[in-house]
Amino acid sequence: MSVRRFAKISDDALADLRLRIGDIAEDDPYIRVASRDAIRHFAEGIGDPNSLWLDEAYARGTRWRTLVAPPTFLFAASRVLSGYVGGLPGIHAMFAGAHFRCQRPVQVDDELRSEARLKDAVEKHTQFSGRSVQQTYSVRFTDEHGDLIADCDSWCFRTERDTARRRGKYRPVKPHVYSDAELERIWQDYETEEVRGATPRYREDVTVGEDLTPVVKGPWTPTASIAFLLGWGGLYVRAHRLAFEQYRRHPALAVANEQNVPEPPERVHWDSSFARQVGVPAAYDYGPERVAWMGHLLTNWIGDDGFLRELYVEIRRHNMVGDTTWCRGRVAAREEGLIRLDLWAENQRGETTVTGWAVAELPRRG
Repeated sequence: MSVRRFAKISDDALADLRLRIGDIAEDDPYIRVASRDAIRHFAEGIGDPNSLWLDEAYARGTRWRTLVAPPTFLFAASRVLSGYVGGLPGIHAMFAGAHFRCQRPVQVDDELRSEARLKDAVEKHTQFSGRSVQQTYSVRFTDEHGDLIADCDSWCFRTERDTARRRGKYRPVKPHVYSDAELERIWQDYETEEVRGATPRYREDVTVGEDLTPVVKGPWTPTASIAFLLGWGGLYVRAHRLAFEQYRRHPALAVANEQNVPEPPERVHWDSSFARQVGVPAAYDYGPERVAWMGHLLTNWIGDDGFLRELYVEIRRHNMVGDTTWCRGRVAAREEGLIRLDLWAENQRGETTVTGWAVAELPRRG
């Protein structure tokens, strides 16, 4: 099968994109109401069994008095925050990071309203694909009363598929085949995951330099991608007539598969043959998925009585089929009653795939 040739970043297309800075962006949220089922599906999609998201009777006994959603549930309430980018038709979008600034948790039955704007489009030169564009959006979330829930930013790198494939940054990487002993280690890490839950973590008891109990995710498979899609909704996943109508509106999304049937570029997350066409050796996870894993790490440590004020995550490497991710954190500082934490994630090859930081609000003893 011949390899399709894709579009390049042109000066005219980049200038047109920059004209949109400050404009309200088209959005089509997967979730508009934080129903009990919507919260449960998202939590299950990221593999987070915290009772605060799943058990109504338990949640009524916490400081929140009701079910709340994982902090990164907001990805399901805005496709723009999740990487739904406009402009630069035919140029691949790779989710690269997010910054959540939260005022309060999303609570069950909240009606979520969002307003997304293009914040910036900065030309970059990357090892992966040469000429690239970092495209950043700002999204503001309110409830049905107009009260602020969170202000968030997210950014993608727009990359030339043909250039990334020729450069072959990830060509030496092969899918990992696990021994029984390696799988047993992963099982043990799952079993020792620590959910603070109803036991308060007081700010006075926190020591700068202490490590958080890691949270393991993986080995990652296309099945995990489907599980995440069920709770999050995806960007361009449509079926039958709705898919063809989408391709008529946005022709650059119609990338023919081996049967010459149009499918969206989003299929890099389950179709390894297409992932190779964009310069990655195998299908790879969603960026928002990995951001959500880091949120899971933090809410495990914070406990029910604390609150995640800020979460900043940069995606540094692809997480491909067969990769396992250990999400890690360390207390960096105590500042005016808030706890600042450094974050990172490593795979089974010892590579750092995520960096970031967070700010947590913890209760005071007494």
